[in-house]
Amino acid sequence: PNTGDGIMILDESIGEIVVGKELNEYPKVADTVIELELTANRGDCLSVHGVARDLSAALDIPMNNLEYGSDNKIKLGLARVAELKNSGSINGRLKYTMVNIDELHTSFVISLRLAFINELQTDNLNNIVKYIIHTTGVIIRAYDVTDFLVEEEDKITILANTKDNITYIKANGKELSILGVNHNSEAIATDNSKKVIFEASYINPTLVTNAVSDNKLDTDELYYNTTRGSEPDLSMGIKYLTYILESYNECNFFDGVLSSDDDSEDKVITVNDNEISNIIGKKIEKSKILSILIALGFKVQSSAEEAFGVTIPKFRHDIENIQDITEEIVRIIGINNIEAQPLKFIEVPRINTITNRYYAKKAFRQRAVSASFDESISYIFTDKSLLEKYNFPIVKEELDIINPITEDLNTLRTTILLNLLNASKRNISYSKKSIALFEIGTVFDENRNEKEVLSLIFNGQKEKESVINSGKPQLIDFETFTKKLSSIIGDFELRAGTEQNSLIHPYQSADIIIDNEACGFISKLHPSVAEEFDLPQSFIAEISFDTLIPKHINANAISKFQGVYKDLSLVIDKNLPYNQVSTAIKLLNLPLLKKYYPIDIYEDETLENQKSLTIRLFIQSLESTLEDKDIEESVEKIVDSLKEQYGATLR
Repeated sequence: PNTGDGIMILDESIGEIVVGKELNEYPKVADTVIELELTANRGDCLSVHGVARDLSAALDIPMNNLEYGSDNKIKLGLARVAELKNSGSINGRLKYTMVNIDELHTSFVISLRLAFINELQTDNLNNIVKYIIHTTGVIIRAYDVTDFLVEEEDKITILANTKDNITYIKANGKELSILGVNHNSEAIATDNSKKVIFEASYINPTLVTNAVSDNKLDTDELYYNTTRGSEPDLSMGIKYLTYILESYNECNFFDGVLSSDDDSEDKVITVNDNEISNIIGKKIEKSKILSILIALGFKVQSSAEEAFGVTIPKFRHDIENIQDITEEIVRIIGINNIEAQPLKFIEVPRINTITNRYYAKKAFRQRAVSASFDESISYIFTDKSLLEKYNFPIVKEELDIINPITEDLNTLRTTILLNLLNASKRNISYSKKSIALFEIGTVFDENRNEKEVLSLIFNGQKEKESVINSGKPQLIDFETFTKKLSSIIGDFELRAGTEQNSLIHPYQSADIIIDNEACGFISKLHPSVAEEFDLPQSFIAEISFDTLIPKHINANAISKFQGVYKDLSLVIDKNLPYNQVSTAIKLLNLPLLKKYYPIDIYEDETLENQKSLTIRLFIQSLESTLEDKDIEESVEKIVDSLKEQYGATLR
């Protein structure tokens, strides 16, 4: 490279000069030039020291521990003439040293190496500072304090004032720089400076980047280094600077340094060697992982367990998680040294309550469609006046919607049936003779707690017109609607209705019972409501969806022996509901009784206040063929229990 006007002036920086010795025989001249391309996050490798640290880890060659001492033993203590004060918390580190300079020049080796990187300047002090930064990675700035008059009892006061993560550096009131961002050009030292303060600094890259962005600050060329992570070992930079200046120049350093260290905690990431190996796809021994990390400057809190702590050095601010640490391991091992393995897709069970609910909805939709119902999808809003009119609960005023989308959708619905009634009304107006709709959706209670329900409506003709019914099908009735509902949700019981709203018919309604729990209702639509909506005869039902989700079923053994059906006719109180009779039989827990159900109810004047109830029993044994005494014993227990509880007698 060009280092002058065609004349190369050698000096002792290349070693002992011997006349006639070829230049390429001097190790410092016959050097190896390495040109690197770096990603933006690797600011630690913007120096020879940083690159050497990475090569040391990659090549498994220990770095030389270079110590630079000072030959000048007669020094004036720096603390006697200067002091460092802080105002606010500095998110970084500072070190200051001061020197009296008599004469400066740029040595041949420094000129040559700066020329290789196109950084050679005409100013000798600037060249030395650039060389120190390039070599060590420590950010160095030089300030001219020649004109600072210091009396015997006075000192040069350096003030680091931090505000909003921005640190302003001043000396005796004169602005020197904004730490890590820029400098005052009038304060920068040159070849003409006789007294110079050198500043070595490190600042958190993320904080300084955000501060510059938020405050629109001007930056200088060193901002590139500080925002990508400079070298935090400031002592190394100060020592090497002292060595270079004292070795090749006429100068006298003051003894000691002024320091300010940050008290921020180091970042620690807990990693697992097995997890690292899984990410890489190859088993890496824990000892190998530890040696690589230590060589790269990480501190490791090793343990006998798989997990261990890794302390991230400040010059690697880009390391955030185990993936970043794994990348470092891969980088040093070499991606080409990791054998390619096929990607494994290992499926795991993903069945949970959410999927169970989804599949249950899907199954009920398919069954409803098979039962000739069409699915309706409506808003979760409805008309508040209709809810009030038909005696449904209403969401509390303070919990209701503030800005409804339309006037007739002005509250959260507490039932889906009103939405289905409006949908049926629209379809009937299009001359439809039979409308069967269902919807699985969300409803709310007064406190805005939500739940899902299955709602159904069937109105008009119960089947299509055909030759079989001579084109005059009958209207939907309670029995047909109940059977259709059973084909959708499965077996259930009906008990005397307890639901209170104005849609329900007082004499054709019932509660739906599943697993002995009331979960909804079924009813004929009240004639007055049907008239208001211009609907033909209609039936409605609404069931809590939570009770419909299939439960876990334990399989039972199937008997290989023949069973027996036996009809039992009882005379009981006229007002006694069947569910009480059924419960009494169930509580007997008879091992031979497999199922039972009512088949006939008979009433006449001779029975007065009683009725005849016929129950069909199915009796079967898992162990042997039934004998008459086994059947009679089971029937006798049922009769005795019902007689004792309800005064039942055999007919």
